[in-house]
Amino acid sequence: METCERVELNGMKVFPFCSPKDLLNYVDDHKGILVAVNAEKVTKATDETRAIVNNNIGYADGAGVVVAMHKLGHPEAIRIAGCDLWLDIIRESYKEKAFYLVGGKQEVIDDTIAKLREEFLGIKIIGYRNGYIKTEGERNALIKDIAEKKPDVVYVAMGSPKQEFLMADMMAQHKAIYQGLGGSFDVYTGRVKRAPLWWQKHNLEFLYRFLKQPQRYKREFFRLKFLIWMIMGKFKMNTI
Repeated sequence: METCERVELNGMKVFPFCSPKDLLNYVDDHKGILVAVNAEKVTKATDETRAIVNNNIGYADGAGVVVAMHKLGHPEAIRIAGCDLWLDIIRESYKEKAFYLVGGKQEVIDDTIAKLREEFLGIKIIGYRNGYIKTEGERNALIKDIAEKKPDVVYVAMGSPKQEFLMADMMAQHKAIYQGLGGSFDVYTGRVKRAPLWWQKHNLEFLYRFLKQPQRYKREFFRLKFLIWMIMGKFKMNTI
């Protein structure tokens, strides 16, 4: 990446990557937590979530974030969907890297592992478990297992900010590439359908989800708040 500028959105510093490859090249040299940033995360930011993003690798996974980057001098910045990015990482590195996956119901993670092994022959998956961690003991055991097995890439699909807090604790014990995936395992195994490609290419995936699930209307308030902040000039560049 040619620039070391990040866009600061309500205290969250986000990289204006211009392609998934741009991001992958950066991650190769900078281990850390990949955090998908969208309007909702920006407007609901806390000191704790800001710290995780700012100390790691925040990337634009929301149309509003991309528009803000364009207005602040990065017209080349694009939206990078987290549910595509994790598979891009596997596609680029499954022959060399070892993977550990956490998240979803037991049947979801089982189907995810089976499909990955079928799609990426020879992939090295050195550990996995469901996302229902009920006790502090289970949580500590998982972090210990990560530290002992030393995977190169760890995926955690548990929803934000829970997954980010867990990855931060994992990162403190073992340096690796981490990525939070939300419901990506459900998408990968066909339990949840993504928007058609046209909606994805035009950064309208959020609108498609809203039309399919109008009960999500409360989440649209965060997009409106983000838009108002952008009009008011609340966001800025931050050089690192």
